[in-house]
Amino acid sequence: MALVSTLVLVPHAAVAQIAPEPAPEQSAPAPQVEGPIIPEAEFEAALPSLSGDINAPLEPMQDFETPAAPPTTADTAPAAQVVAPGVTDPNAIAPQPLSAEATLAEPLPPLATFEVNPPSEVAAGTDTKPVEIRYTTVVEGLEQAGLDDEFEALSALEEGDGEAANATQVAARAREDEELALRLLRSIGHYDATVVSAVEQNPANSGNLRAVLTATPGPMYRFGSIEVKADETVPAGMILRELPLKVGENIDAARVQGAEANVSLKLPQQGYPFAEVGQRDILLDERVFTGAYTLPVTTGPRSSFGTITTEGDPVFEVDHLQVLTRFDAGELYDSRKVDDLRDALIATSLFSTVSVEPQRTGTPGPDGTEQVNLLVRQNKGPARSLTAEAGYGTGQGLRVEGAWTHRNLFPPEGALIANVVAGTQEQGLGVTFRRSNAGRRDRTVSLTASANRSNYEAFEAFTGTLSGRISYDSTPIWQKRITYYYGLELIGTNEDVFDFDLNDRVRRTYGIAAAPLFIGFDTSDDLLNPTKGFRLKLNVSPEAAVQGSARPYGRFMVEGTAYYPIGDSIVLAGRARAGAIAGISRDDLAPSRRYYSGGGGSVRGFGFQELGPRTTEPNPDFDPEDEDSSPTVFRPIGGRSLNEFAIEARYRFGNFGIVPFIDAGQVYDSTLPKGSDLRFGAGIGGRFYTNFGPMRLDVATPIARREGESLIAVYISIGQAF
Repeated sequence: MALVSTLVLVPHAAVAQIAPEPAPEQSAPAPQVEGPIIPEAEFEAALPSLSGDINAPLEPMQDFETPAAPPTTADTAPAAQVVAPGVTDPNAIAPQPLSAEATLAEPLPPLATFEVNPPSEVAAGTDTKPVEIRYTTVVEGLEQAGLDDEFEALSALEEGDGEAANATQVAARAREDEELALRLLRSIGHYDATVVSAVEQNPANSGNLRAVLTATPGPMYRFGSIEVKADETVPAGMILRELPLKVGENIDAARVQGAEANVSLKLPQQGYPFAEVGQRDILLDERVFTGAYTLPVTTGPRSSFGTITTEGDPVFEVDHLQVLTRFDAGELYDSRKVDDLRDALIATSLFSTVSVEPQRTGTPGPDGTEQVNLLVRQNKGPARSLTAEAGYGTGQGLRVEGAWTHRNLFPPEGALIANVVAGTQEQGLGVTFRRSNAGRRDRTVSLTASANRSNYEAFEAFTGTLSGRISYDSTPIWQKRITYYYGLELIGTNEDVFDFDLNDRVRRTYGIAAAPLFIGFDTSDDLLNPTKGFRLKLNVSPEAAVQGSARPYGRFMVEGTAYYPIGDSIVLAGRARAGAIAGISRDDLAPSRRYYSGGGGSVRGFGFQELGPRTTEPNPDFDPEDEDSSPTVFRPIGGRSLNEFAIEARYRFGNFGIVPFIDAGQVYDSTLPKGSDLRFGAGIGGRFYTNFGPMRLDVATPIARREGESLIAVYISIGQAF
């Protein structure tokens, strides 16, 4: 590489001769200088010698000599003025020190010496509020493209809310919105769109500004062809079938991205776990306003399920992981079943982290597939937890329940639960052993021992229970369509009961054996806050009571609820329930096994267990000196059948809601409910919606209230009433 240096020289013939004018009032004219300022020979000699070869390397810098300074006028003047020593020349300019260079050469001062306090006038409270101007925004041309709402949500001008520090800031926002509008137009197929902005005074010389964006969408581009570049799939044409794009449709970026995401989702669900969607290519033809769409896809091998392996800090061994799967080895790979296994592991709440990933093996599988193993990476999480819940209901009082749980004390998934109930009218202790996924996915086996004291208007009871149950239940993660349980209960209870022969209350001890059965069908969309669908429930419990002699009987309950949305914020909800006890008289039943109605989960407006047949009994708290005190009280005694109905309108706004409702129901002494003498309650409730369900506060009153019934009933709990 050669570097060529070119010097621009000025010929001496072009140099002007200087002849100064004679100074006024001088006795002799100043000498004149003739000829060139620098002789040509001297000028040529001062130039450095250069090689004639343009490709030769440059000469070293040290070979150059600084040329001698050209002779000054003083050297060539015939008569130079000489200043005597010690005499100052009045026309001379004194040399100045290079103060700037000297300052730059000094070291920088330490950072700690910099003054960071505001100037004194600012510190003293000088008003430094920035000047603000106001502006309006006008957008033209986006409405016809249907983009005005999207633009307004993302616009920098709109975000500024019509205020800015100065006109420059408004102009900057307008330029930013130009790019935004252009991106939005191109995203729906207007690739030739143009957008211009202008900022003007509005009105003139007012100081207020108007930012105007004018968009010209131009022609709409549509798909001219759609092509997928990939290996053949089984079945053939799977990728095109799962790519919901059609020739002639607008080239809409959101639809294109959604279609490609659908391919990424559906291929792993149909045997291709390692499928990858490549970078699309759209070739636009501006003559006919179409685009040729091409999508490369790497399908990877068609695969089937193999074995399960695990690593990390294991909670479960491989044999229990296989219990949780919903697929068998050799089945065609389906990513939904892999996600289901991951969700099942998360639902145990025993992991700090857990993942399930497919691993290629290269081993042939059935039907020309490749066997894919699943690697479960698991790490233990905390197994112990403390929980508490509280509620209040008129007639039921305050009720608080707490529980301590070790979810894996007896691996795998063998939990020990200790719970305590502390309430104004109920107290109790209990311990439960529960094994989840017991030999089969979603099957739960539980054994419970408990002791409780209940003190309500209807009865006072001391009850001990031993029970076992096998169930298939819904959980907050999985809400199942069909649920069920069956089990066995052994109950010993000592209760006070009203003896109509003695016309007084007596205490009796009952032994009860029961085999409860339940089946439920649920199409609703949420466990605690359903907004659509319906639920059906059926309870059947063959029982035998021992009180002197054994008396077999059966308890039955059927319930249906339905939820119907009206718009986005209102849900109409309804409930109907009926129960019957057959094979035994009411007075031979333990009071705790009878049917009652009234309360927050029953007929609101009435106290807990308040509806139905009642007795008139002496009031133990009667005070003759209190004019409001009555010598008698009404106490419910329960019945063998009931019916209940409820309808409510759930109106939600944000995280809050209002729920007006009307409930109805009655308890009967007959085996089957009669439907007569229905009692009604009406009220209104408030809801506070949380991520675990709504907090409920309902206030209601009886319609056509009778003597002894509550004037106002209040209910507080978690979850909807039904």
